[in-house]
Amino acid sequence: MTGEDFATLLDAFTHAAESGDGARFAQHFTEDGVYYDYIYGPHRGRADIAHMMQGLFHRDATDYRWEMFDPVFDGHQGYAWSLSSFTSTIPQFAGKRIDSDGMSRFVIRDGLIAEYRESVNGGVAMAQLGVEPARMAKVFSRWSGWLNEQPETQAYLARPKGSRARS
Repeated sequence: MTGEDFATLLDAFTHAAESGDGARFAQHFTEDGVYYDYIYGPHRGRADIAHMMQGLFHRDATDYRWEMFDPVFDGHQGYAWSLSSFTSTIPQFAGKRIDSDGMSRFVIRDGLIAEYRESVNGGVAMAQLGVEPARMAKVFSRWSGWLNEQPETQAYLARPKGSRARS
């Protein structure tokens, strides 16, 4: 896969996400692919990824837009900055518009996404929704737990300051 192929994959990936068609979205992943969503958590395999997109996200949002910018790809993994927006359909936040940006990391295998991770400032989205501070604290605590449980985080914390992991 070339950098141009990666950019084409991102375009198809985000169009599929906007469509709300979970199966179409999941086809961009390997059979054992993993999507780490900052709201809904990790989803493994195409069926679970399809359910996350169609059964959870598009249940909770409408008018979804997602675009990737400035993609970079090294033949194995890629990164892109994104903008996304949607309108909440969750009853207590219904009609509130969310606009956010984020960074996405893709691990590619055989032209498909084997792993997707995103880094999004969910606090901005929660402020736009009007989420009460106590609920925000609960969510941020859960996110902190997820981060600290990651093998990459554990390895990072185990190394002495000043040392660096080598790829």
